[in-house]
Amino acid sequence: MTHMDQMTRRKLALIVPVFNEADAIKPFLARLSLVLDGLADKVRFEICFVNDGSTDETEQVVERQMSTQPSVRLINLSRNFGKEAALSAGLDQIDADAVIPMDVDLQDPPELIPEMINLWLNGAHVVNARRVSRNQDSWFKRASAGAFYRVFNLLAEHPIPTNVGDFRLLDREVVMVFRRMGERSRSCGS
Repeated sequence: MTHMDQMTRRKLALIVPVFNEADAIKPFLARLSLVLDGLADKVRFEICFVNDGSTDETEQVVERQMSTQPSVRLINLSRNFGKEAALSAGLDQIDADAVIPMDVDLQDPPELIPEMINLWLNGAHVVNARRVSRNQDSWFKRASAGAFYRVFNLLAEHPIPTNVGDFRLLDREVVMVFRRMGERSRSCGS
């Protein structure tokens, strides 16, 4: 592949908020690379970890990965602000044609990324990954998630599908709308 071919491929950024996740980073990157390596002819990738004030070795583990994987990037927040703030920081800092927020704990299966990319390359601006089952979640988590979607959709002008979390693909146009909304108005899902 020539340098020009690499530059004309669209760029996809994965935004990965992390808080005290030092042990999860290497397994996450190993599983992710199995998927991303097969997509190199379609898109260029950047994997952006947003360190949400970790007190363990998260920052150092990511920095070691950066030294061997040029696609890995790190944003450090000054303290723990929470997952939504970390996602917002990633959305504000990333320069890509599309982004996919993901959890480092592999609850979001990287194996869905190729299908998400295909839908995006065929014109979708938002591709939601929807949980088929919440059987792994605790009773409380299932009940609170169900209540959240019912209440949110009763009050919302634009309802969101149930069991859709942050794991989704957002086209640059959608990201730009999020950026204009301001930090307090954003909601990527639950």
